[in-house]
Amino acid sequence: MDIILIRHGETDENVLRTFSTKSAQLTEEGKNQIARIRPFVESQSYDRVYISPLDRTRDSAKILGVEGEIQKRIQEVDFGDFEGKTYKELKELYPKEVAIWDKDYLKYITPNGESVELAYARVTSFLEELIEKGEDALLVCHAGVIRLALSWVFDDLDFFFKFHIDNASGNIISIDEEGFKYIKKVNYTL
Repeated sequence: MDIILIRHGETDENVLRTFSTKSAQLTEEGKNQIARIRPFVESQSYDRVYISPLDRTRDSAKILGVEGEIQKRIQEVDFGDFEGKTYKELKELYPKEVAIWDKDYLKYITPNGESVELAYARVTSFLEELIEKGEDALLVCHAGVIRLALSWVFDDLDFFFKFHIDNASGNIISIDEEGFKYIKKVNYTL
């Protein structure tokens, strides 16, 4: 079975390199990026579509011409009060919190947000359910979610920051009959 993960198109916050807010919107370039990846999506075979509830993923799904179930578990990592700010701004505004975060970036729960570790549990529980169903699935989601999914292939969250995921890229994880997970495609763009 295949799990196809498509990252939403570019947002203004991606351009500014801030931790994206829940209200981030696609730029015109982001809309064009998604339109360019549509033939790749159309060439794939899948049984179900799951879409993050955020506007940028729902709008991306519309441009892709797909409809599916809104799935909160594939929403981006919740950075809470850190959203909408650059790392440099965070160091100025939250020096104590960022110092703690830097020492344990996987387990640190951001103020009013979640840790990468908590997000990993949320995302991987959903991915494990997909394996149980045995259906090929298309997920329209986020860079953080895709990085978590790729880390899941290795059963090791330490891989989270080892991946860079482009906007409007196609990524595929395959699972064979014995349950062996492998990465079939990363960062495919047109």
